[in-house]
Amino acid sequence: MTATLTQSPQTFAQFIEQLPDEEGRYEWVNGQIMRILATRRHETLAEAIADYLKAEVKRSSLDYFISGRIVLQTATATGKEQGRHPDITVVDKTEWESHPSAYAALLDPPKFVVEVVSTNWEDDYVDKFEEYQRMGIAEYWIVDYLAIASRSYLGNPKVPTLFICTLEEDKYTMKGYKQDQPLRSPRFPNLNLTPAQIWAI
Repeated sequence: MTATLTQSPQTFAQFIEQLPDEEGRYEWVNGQIMRILATRRHETLAEAIADYLKAEVKRSSLDYFISGRIVLQTATATGKEQGRHPDITVVDKTEWESHPSAYAALLDPPKFVVEVVSTNWEDDYVDKFEEYQRMGIAEYWIVDYLAIASRSYLGNPKVPTLFICTLEEDKYTMKGYKQDQPLRSPRFPNLNLTPAQIWAI
């Protein structure tokens, strides 16, 4: 769920400066600041995935920093700036720590982002898919635990699916994983995780 606020920043920098003081997550879409109001189940799954990824970072000694509070500057096909706030963002830890006083915002592509699908599923499958692809984010997970997208994505019958989108020659290739299928993540090659383990949280 999203709620439109009154501010109308003209640039991504203005959006970052005008972020409301109220707690919550915000995006800047089509010139408007939008507050994202997720369900408790949505937040539970996002936190669980972040915990799995953080554990794998530690286990495999990966140089990654993982957060649910990073905002990205993306762009539409017409070049219009947008501000997106993924549920999970994975960045290079060394690079992240090299600018400790900078805002938790990125102009350059992170390593990896995760979006847990909400009722406005087209945002994740279409708008953010295109913007993250255009930004050059090498890996993008779409976590459709509600099996809410159309059958053109999920098949028939529709079942909960986790899609891993990998960037190949500037275009995403999508692979769907269901139930007990082990996830194959290029950024986390030794990850031992299935969608069923996530749905069971």
